[in-house]
Amino acid sequence: MEIAKSMELATLSHKQSSFAGPSHEALFLVLAYLPLFELLSMSEVCRSLRDAVEKDVLPWLNIIIERPLSLRLSDEILMKIASKANGRLRTLVLMYCAKITDDGLQRVIDQNPLISKLHIPGCTGLTPDGVIRALQKLSDFQDGLKSLWINGIANMKKEHLERLQFYLQTNQKLQQIQQKRRPLLYHNYRRLQAYRWEELGRVIDVELCPKCNEVRVVFDCPREECKRKGENSMTGCRMCMFCIPRCEECGKCVETGDLEETVCADTLCPDCWIQLPKCNFCNKPCCTQHANMQIASTGSIGWICSVCHDKSDDFE
Repeated sequence: MEIAKSMELATLSHKQSSFAGPSHEALFLVLAYLPLFELLSMSEVCRSLRDAVEKDVLPWLNIIIERPLSLRLSDEILMKIASKANGRLRTLVLMYCAKITDDGLQRVIDQNPLISKLHIPGCTGLTPDGVIRALQKLSDFQDGLKSLWINGIANMKKEHLERLQFYLQTNQKLQQIQQKRRPLLYHNYRRLQAYRWEELGRVIDVELCPKCNEVRVVFDCPREECKRKGENSMTGCRMCMFCIPRCEECGKCVETGDLEETVCADTLCPDCWIQLPKCNFCNKPCCTQHANMQIASTGSIGWICSVCHDKSDDFE
């Protein structure tokens, strides 16, 4: 496939002769929901899937580019991929694509003005003005944008955020979504999939942090006492992750004096620290997200963390 060759993206190499029969029909149904890496890999499985990826526009209406492909993506390659949608692109998700520039994004937007989801977190090559121009173009159409992720765009200021919110508020459907706004908890956000963002009643992922006044993702707290304080209280903890640490397991705010040591160096509240299993040597837990740091202990119950394992010559 031309795109796969130019990007050297597809790493799976399945010979067509290894299949006893034609591809199962269910495989064709899932193509439209696959991230780009998996989509291109599927095109290498057999001829029928390759033709479906190459000739059918449906798999290209929702383009999701994540690591490791995001590290290689350039403006030219993005334009080539987006052109497969024939101007009907609906979802564009670029996760930490540092090489994408304002001009590259704008060219895709100009040819695909019906995009309803634009997620570009961590795209450090973009500027606030470039994002505003893209959103202005999308807001010219009746349906407009329904979801916008921009966390990690450098130099995003209050005036930029207000401009973006102005274009988003022109869509009455978005106003209805915002009315159903639900709390955003830190531990859920870390595991949240892009397609579930609207379930929280949030159109844009960032806002002005009440404490530092920076444009960042602001988290709510599940503690009952914090809920009662309210977000407008000076004693409340509704703020960004740079202003207050939060537990990786439950999302609660953690006071500096309550920080507990962990194998993975992530933050845990005292309650979660007690409940999680500990390393047999250092007696430190690791959060669920880093369970791969647990190594089964030979000849005993429990596990040893990778740090202690590397320090010891007694374990194989």
